[in-house]
Amino acid sequence: MLIAELSHQRYNKAALNRQLLTRLSSRSRTSLEYKHRNISAILRDADCPYVMGYRPLSNYQSTLVDCVERRLLRSELFDQAARSAAERPVTDADTERLGNIVVEPPSMEQREVQTPGARVIKRDYLAREARNQALGQAGERFILAYERQRLTTQGRPQLAEAVEHVAETQGDGVGFDIRSFDIDGHERWIEVKTTAFAKECAFFITPNELSCSRDHAERFHLYRVFNFRERPQLFCLQGDLYQHLWLEPDSYRAGVR
Repeated sequence: MLIAELSHQRYNKAALNRQLLTRLSSRSRTSLEYKHRNISAILRDADCPYVMGYRPLSNYQSTLVDCVERRLLRSELFDQAARSAAERPVTDADTERLGNIVVEPPSMEQREVQTPGARVIKRDYLAREARNQALGQAGERFILAYERQRLTTQGRPQLAEAVEHVAETQGDGVGFDIRSFDIDGHERWIEVKTTAFAKECAFFITPNELSCSRDHAERFHLYRVFNFRERPQLFCLQGDLYQHLWLEPDSYRAGVR
């Protein structure tokens, strides 16, 4: 299912599950659903995409980690599909359907980084996707259109016209991508993080963006856009990101002494 999804191929999830249940007579449909969600959690913790619709469920067993590592993560077919999905060129999303795209952020349970006793070896698929500039820029343009429509719908067309794509006009070092507004005219500084993968996937954030969120918490908003290629949706984190995110070191800038 995952390889088909990454390759933009159609599949019938229900039919595949019925077929699987005939081979696992001791398991119920509910237990099969939970096991698929456990697999999603392992893939999430390995910085990998996972099957849409199987929301990660933590507290998986180390034996399941070993099985996923052996049967999926070491598969050349999966590696090729995941790399291709992370680096695939992207076209702008349809901005004709911008209504009802805002959802609640993932719960704290879904943001768990690691399950005790089960070590997951991370891959670089999310990092590869984060380097996909075409995807990032398309996500920013999507939010630019969304913000202009939001303000226009709320009766503030002049504010809509004033929304600025700061990443284009001033560069990437400002600490946010888009300058928008609340309905009362208060500035809304938006940092956009876009993925073609699922809602709970981790993302990368710079020290400058974190500092901006702390120093200007009353203005700062992070918009996490997900499922971008199929049906884009977003959730918003407002204020100091240190209060919202788990953070783990990713790399160091280094030089020879």
